[in-house]
Amino acid sequence: MTGPKPGQKTVLVTGCTPGGIGHAICLAYHEQGLHVIATARRPEVLSGLAEMGMSAVALDVTNAESIKQCHEEVSKITGGKLDILVNNAGCTHTHPATDISMPDVRNTFETNVFSVMAMVQAFVDLLIATKGLIVNISSLSSITPYLFGSVYCASKAAISAYSRTLRFELAPFGVRVMVSVTGTVKSNVATQTVRVLPEDSLYKRVQHIFQWRIGFSQHYATMGTNKFAAGLVGASLRPEVPGWLRTWFGRPDWFWHGGNSTAVWFGNCIGEWFVDSGCWRAFRMQEMLKLLTPVAEEQKKLK
Repeated sequence: MTGPKPGQKTVLVTGCTPGGIGHAICLAYHEQGLHVIATARRPEVLSGLAEMGMSAVALDVTNAESIKQCHEEVSKITGGKLDILVNNAGCTHTHPATDISMPDVRNTFETNVFSVMAMVQAFVDLLIATKGLIVNISSLSSITPYLFGSVYCASKAAISAYSRTLRFELAPFGVRVMVSVTGTVKSNVATQTVRVLPEDSLYKRVQHIFQWRIGFSQHYATMGTNKFAAGLVGASLRPEVPGWLRTWFGRPDWFWHGGNSTAVWFGNCIGEWFVDSGCWRAFRMQEMLKLLTPVAEEQKKLK
């Protein structure tokens, strides 16, 4: 396995299966001259990246032993240091809040939240050695009401809150934390687990809206995967500048990128009501009201 050249910076990216954001991030860092350590549960899917000179390492971010083994292998590759950790691995979760399965919810939080915490805890020693950077992938859903996405929204909001505090805690050690507030981006995320409405769902009458919502991120102002990755990587490699100036002139603590990100950023500056009104229109809530109000009336009669 090829290792970094003398003086070459290193970056570890989780969730690098071809077709996803992580894979594109690997290519973008490689183009910028960093030594990339790409990870996936099945490292054989990373053969194309390995042929380009990147390191391919097996990693299941939800498995403590796998994380430990990955840490050992990365330490050997880099000589006990790491410049950038990109916590990209994650999964989508589209289901009405009243239809969720709690074991399913726990699995989503295991991947989207707990794995990030575990990766930071495991690799912080290598990052301290370089006064490195942690990049956590959050989402616009952390501050917007994505219809039928309450679980996913909660998981990404948790990442944003965790990262904000982590930034304070690691500051004395020189380790920085950057959060990508990611908009709609073309990826294979919509091909992950597809959930169905149970027969007794309150939303059976709007099943067509639920089906439309499953693919929303891939059809609504969606940004190309490579374009998103290039923007993220470029921002993460900008020089460090003091305080609020980072947002405009250096590496940002909060990186807003992807489809709809500018609109949501602007709306968030105005107020929650503005963001909610935009989401009300985007997620066809008037149609939902029209179709589901009779269902609510029937529920009242049954009581």
